[in-house]
Amino acid sequence: MPQKLGVVGLGLMGSVLAAKLVRAGYEVRGYDIDKERMSLLEENGGTPAESPAGAAAGAAFVVLSLMNSDIVREVCFGAGGLIESAEESLLVIDTTTSRPEDSIETAAGLRGRGNSFLDVSLSGSRDDIVALAGGDESDLERARPVIAAFARSCHHMGPSGAGARTKLIVNLISGLNRLVMAEGLVLGMKSGMDMEALLEVLKDSSAYSKAMAHRGGRMVRADYDNPSSRIRQHHKDVRLILEQGRLFNTPMFLSGVHDQILQAAELGGLEDADNAAAIEVLRRLAGIPSF
Repeated sequence: MPQKLGVVGLGLMGSVLAAKLVRAGYEVRGYDIDKERMSLLEENGGTPAESPAGAAAGAAFVVLSLMNSDIVREVCFGAGGLIESAEESLLVIDTTTSRPEDSIETAAGLRGRGNSFLDVSLSGSRDDIVALAGGDESDLERARPVIAAFARSCHHMGPSGAGARTKLIVNLISGLNRLVMAEGLVLGMKSGMDMEALLEVLKDSSAYSKAMAHRGGRMVRADYDNPSSRIRQHHKDVRLILEQGRLFNTPMFLSGVHDQILQAAELGGLEDADNAAAIEVLRRLAGIPSF
């Protein structure tokens, strides 16, 4: 009989995770406040639940994919939350990009009720996911088959909060890679270069990065629709990154500039555009807006 598993949060990444888990043979019961996402879950072979508690009923694992750690806390402990129906052995796998300190607090709260929690942040694209896990090693070993259904690799980074903090560092570096690429591409545009030719050279040079592979073409073509990750989501992450810098007394010069550019993008109506749209702020300042 297929193992029962809950998924709460069926947005851009959550819907991908749910579909992968169904294909791996799990009996997936999912919940999202958006009814259209629930319909998509059903089309992909999952079963809609009426609440997070409904998704957790009878499940050994629940995977969370939510906007922030405040929503994670509400989903776990609020009205209709996981703890209302959770069996004592429930293991929550939280893939949300969260504040590490909140992950530590949520883990402690669930542990006090006989449940377990892993912060398993995800990096990469929907077809090439790397999992970054924080929590007890024994819980991770139990969860590895579930994680293997949607991630090509899984790294144990330490106790609760370590997975979330690792994800913020990954996002710091990958986000600045995108921003540096945008600055170089705008210089090329402003000077009248053949942008497709320039992009090919950059991909073949020491400047290459995965950010270039995933976003370079989008930036050159001003293709910001059908986002794999949105400006407003990454701006939320950069705010968390700056918060970690203050907490650990670490210089964050470049992330401070990144924060301002993302704020300008949001104010310019690009909050729901793909992260490639960060280049649009620089294009507009250079006098070459795409629209």
